Amino acid sequence: MGLLSDKVCLVTGAASNPGLGHAIAHCFGAEGATVIATDVDLDGANATAESVNAAGGSATAWRQDVTDPEGWQATLGRIKDDHGRIDVLVNNAGIAVLKRLEDITLEDYNRQMVVNMTSLFLGTQSAVAMMRETGTKGSIINMSSIAALIGVIGVSAYAASKGGVLGFTKAVAAETSAEGIRCNTIHPGMIATNMNVQASTENSDEYDAIVSSIPMGYMGAPKTIGDAALFLASDLSAYITGTQLVVDGGVINQ
Repeated sequence: MGLLSDKVCLVTGAASNPGLGHAIAHCFGAEGATVIATDVDLDGANATAESVNAAGGSATAWRQDVTDPEGWQATLGRIKDDHGRIDVLVNNAGIAVLKRLEDITLEDYNRQMVVNMTSLFLGTQSAVAMMRETGTKGSIINMSSIAALIGVIGVSAYAASKGGVLGFTKAVAAETSAEGIRCNTIHPGMIATNMNVQASTENSDEYDAIVSSIPMGYMGAPKTIGDAALFLASDLSAYITGTQLVVDGGVINQ
């Protein structure tokens, strides 16, 4: 029996490879989950689902714009029709607008907040409502960042969105814990994903400085985040809610 056998798991932002959602989908699939991988990039989400299935898991891919409230209702409605419930939601979809304070525009800031924070509110609200309706003791995993915990140059809007994720998650955990619904955050450090390739070009000086300062001496593999999500999704973390799991090679411990 896998750690997630018989669990229905939605992973957003699952298209990019290498990427966190792609890795989480694979870790979940390997442990017996029924995985729904969503993204605005349907071709990429399909590729993720196909690779999970090829590895012996069970996954399907749907297109989803996580900033669209009606899209969330449609996605959760389809999950209920197909599977009867949702056990795990991983709010992973996100973007990184990496500019210094004097260069970032209001449009940049608003886009950052809508994709990283508003979408997470929409998804969490929808999933909690379904979990309550079906009596499911589920797990919600919200992707934050070490940028929510330490000051990093050139990421003010990104840090604001990820700090919002942290505070929001703690409040939701307090509201839902008595019902057996758990809500936790993961805080990745420097992970070798496509998003960090973008970071290396947009904010190269600070990027190089951060990588060179990682105490463990290297960037983490996406699977390290997949394993963290697997722990929070499974019954191994049945008594854990409202906490932040930092996966950063020791960066914030310096």
